[in-house]
Amino acid sequence: MRRPAAGRKGRKKFISGKNKQNAVKSVVVTNARGRLLLCSPAEPASCANITHGWKLGLVKLPADGPAVESLADAGYQGLGAQTGGRVVTPPYRKFKKNTPEWYEEMHGRQLKEHSSRRILVEHCSGHLKNWRSLARHHGRRDT
Repeated sequence: MRRPAAGRKGRKKFISGKNKQNAVKSVVVTNARGRLLLCSPAEPASCANITHGWKLGLVKLPADGPAVESLADAGYQGLGAQTGGRVVTPPYRKFKKNTPEWYEEMHGRQLKEHSSRRILVEHCSGHLKNWRSLARHHGRRDT
């Protein structure tokens, strides 16, 4: 991603806080077979995933629409409670230290089940990245 020169206004807007990289984010929605339904406009990566979902109105869709289950990644943690359980995210880790062995096994099984259901979404976004579809049309930052 191109950015303004050092010392110029707006340079830090596209830098991700966690990865310290210039990046943009897009929200990708697919159907159960992995076909692309929606690819949002690119946004600066300095904003959280869940904020992008709020801006696009993706939070209101599951709450107001038909009872459809949506699988999301960990960036949308907490959306399940806001949408009445219609958005499913990976399970949150309850124990940080001194984790019981039974919990470790259960948590691992839940993570594997979620990721195996979400793999078609990852394949679709990987396909978009391979063909540079997400990077091709935003050469200028202001458009």
